[in-house]
Amino acid sequence: MFSTPLGDGAQLCPLEPWQAPELAACTDRVRDHLTPWLPWAHTVTDTASARAFLQRYADEQAADEGRICGIRRGGELVGGMLFRRFGASEGSCELGAWLAPEAQGRGLVTTAARHMIDWAVGVRGLTRVEWRVSPDNGPSIAVAERLGMTHEGTLRSVFPMGGHRHDLQVWAVLAHEWQAAGGNGAHG
Repeated sequence: MFSTPLGDGAQLCPLEPWQAPELAACTDRVRDHLTPWLPWAHTVTDTASARAFLQRYADEQAADEGRICGIRRGGELVGGMLFRRFGASEGSCELGAWLAPEAQGRGLVTTAARHMIDWAVGVRGLTRVEWRVSPDNGPSIAVAERLGMTHEGTLRSVFPMGGHRHDLQVWAVLAHEWQAAGGNGAHG
């Protein structure tokens, strides 16, 4: 009902608590692919934990502090995009993404991220969109580059996950940069 076409038979659409069984099943299917990068892939282990995860984002959306969307291809949930942090009053947000291996290489995350940045900058008037990524996650870094983001630095040993502390790169695009590129980042 509410969806944005991404091409290749895919759509970006809301992901809500009532869809917890689907998120749990998808996470279980691609868990090994997600766990090196995403803390929630360690904790979303069944329908109840998936519902709690989605409810947290529903509550954040109601408070204008976050939002989660699914990426569907051929009707099947194959990934998602989220505003991990959304600070309307401070004018900045952080985007995040995940995608099943079989859906990679089609530009779905890049296209979905463009739609979300367009909304954050054009509709909500935010001035800064961040993308935080492990220095070891080449595909995610490539998305940041395709979006025309600037690598601003690396936060060392900032992120605890899996019993270890991890570094995170901070990439960002500012509203005036996004708008100057026509809403398509550096590579239109």
